[in-house]
Amino acid sequence: MIYVFLATGFEDIEALAPVDILRRAGLPVETVSITGEDIVESAHGVGFVADRQLRDADIDHAQMLVLPGGLPGATNLDACEPLRRAIVAHFEAGKPLAAICAAPLVYGHLGLLKGVRATCYPGFESHLEGATYTAAIVEQDGQFITGKGPAAAFEFGYTIAEYFLGKDAVQPLRQGMIYSELIG
Repeated sequence: MIYVFLATGFEDIEALAPVDILRRAGLPVETVSITGEDIVESAHGVGFVADRQLRDADIDHAQMLVLPGGLPGATNLDACEPLRRAIVAHFEAGKPLAAICAAPLVYGHLGLLKGVRATCYPGFESHLEGATYTAAIVEQDGQFITGKGPAAAFEFGYTIAEYFLGKDAVQPLRQGMIYSELIG
């Protein structure tokens, strides 16, 4: 299972575009509320019903943990101690982690990005402790996939899908969603 974590104030498109893409690709993905409530309010005041609560997620067997950005969503993720512990355990097990926009700050604050190429929303570079900031739209390095911001949400989702399925398997999805026409 791929888990996408929702905290109050998450950036709508950075959570939902990857979830949509991963589901279209046939990958198992669920949204996980860290708030203790089933409905999580986005940065734009939209209430989303999460698939499950953090306490009910089988994180030990998760394939990937994904953090959408937005404010205060990213800082709320960073403040969630049970999630932070799960992230460290996932990292130590050698499993992949992904984050977009401001959310890579969680990995940076945990000291997990040392020696890793990473990207994030402009202005949050100082939170990527030990990383080499690239300013790329999406960056993949080792266990990490990071995205720059809202406009990167589709490429971020496709990159996650490619991590599991390969580029050739995801290319028809890019074409079917008309994304290939957009980027040329």
